Amino acid sequence: MLRTHYSADVKPNQDVKIAGWVDEKRDLGSLTFILLRDGKGRIQVTVKKGSVDENLLEKFKGLKKENVIRVEGMAVASKAAPGGVEVVPKSLEVLSEVTDIIPIEMNENIQTNLDKRLDYRCVDLRSGRNRAIFRVQSTLIQEIQDFLKKEGFMQVFTPCIMGVASESGSDVFPVVYYDKEAFLRQDPQLHRQLTIAGGFERIYDVGPSWRAEPSHTTRHLCEHRTCAVEMAFIKDEYDVISLEQEMVKYALTKLKNDCRAELELLGVKIDVPDKFPVLEFPKIYDILEELGFKAERGSDYNAEEEKALGDYVKKKYNSDFFFVNHFPFAIKPFYVMRFDDEWARSTDLIYKGVELSSGGQREHRHDKIIEQARIKKVPTESIAWFTDFFKYGVPPHGGFAIGIERLTKQILGLENIREAVLFPRDVQRLVP
Repeated sequence: MLRTHYSADVKPNQDVKIAGWVDEKRDLGSLTFILLRDGKGRIQVTVKKGSVDENLLEKFKGLKKENVIRVEGMAVASKAAPGGVEVVPKSLEVLSEVTDIIPIEMNENIQTNLDKRLDYRCVDLRSGRNRAIFRVQSTLIQEIQDFLKKEGFMQVFTPCIMGVASESGSDVFPVVYYDKEAFLRQDPQLHRQLTIAGGFERIYDVGPSWRAEPSHTTRHLCEHRTCAVEMAFIKDEYDVISLEQEMVKYALTKLKNDCRAELELLGVKIDVPDKFPVLEFPKIYDILEELGFKAERGSDYNAEEEKALGDYVKKKYNSDFFFVNHFPFAIKPFYVMRFDDEWARSTDLIYKGVELSSGGQREHRHDKIIEQARIKKVPTESIAWFTDFFKYGVPPHGGFAIGIERLTKQILGLENIREAVLFPRDVQRLVP
């Protein structure tokens, strides 16, 4: 390897080889200071005239911001240096030079607009803020998976290419698949259910889904990732609610400790309530009317009403999280379990006024699935590839899919969900 130490691991009185980008350079006549940035932070390299070879001094003076360099030298204690340590160099190797003007402002105190930053995303990602965002996201997903594995869940990988549209068919991306009609999946749920039918009782799938929705908002993406969970032998949807609540609580509690420095850099404080309140339809209509909205029985709530419900729960229960249960069956897909003729055992998890996940109990009885498909006017022959397997004995089951980018956005208070994606795909963006 080109380095022996990362910046955060350097201690005084060590011979070190460090490598990274030139984050800052200051020339003070007889002194030149370089702040070298790597994957764990920054470290100062101090070049003093008379203490190093003249050629080495000139080489340091000629460095440009964002050049990629390797420095070999001695680490010494310094009260003036960031982290209390600096490197006195013996050699410098320029691994890669900047050959053009940096297209966006690299000073984190000067904000370039998001669209331009995304145009030059590889450069934008070098900031400490972005590194913190994606370190939090990575840790969050690891904690979620740790919880699921402790609870006996097995990771599976379901198809991303579908022979039929997952749900309505109106917002899917068609793909070329030899001489057959095919689509990018909207949700891995149906194949998760088939995996349950195959005898795998507790599973989860982490991966991408696509929706060709023309929504260009701060909370929508055309390509997003979810952690999708399914489990068998549940009593009802409240078993699903309980598992998701404990999963989120576990992940956030661990995150507060494991990403303390990143959360501090981003100015984020995480509160984890003991219990997430549950609001149920049709009572939600009464709450919305109390809040000044005109709620029509049998309808869904919109984004403004969703946010208002979040404010209501925060004020009444002091919780940023809450579940919604018993959505109208009329607005849900054919495969949900009904509570009665009007309401479904369908749930959403809301966090700070934004939906993070959808889930609930699925219908596992073949005759009921077919009946509900007919009610929804779904041609039964088009879903036989899915429903036929329910003839062979499928246990009561349910699950949920939680959006990774939305969860990241809401935890960190990001203004736009695109900030929580390395290379976002939306209505207007397909590169880089």
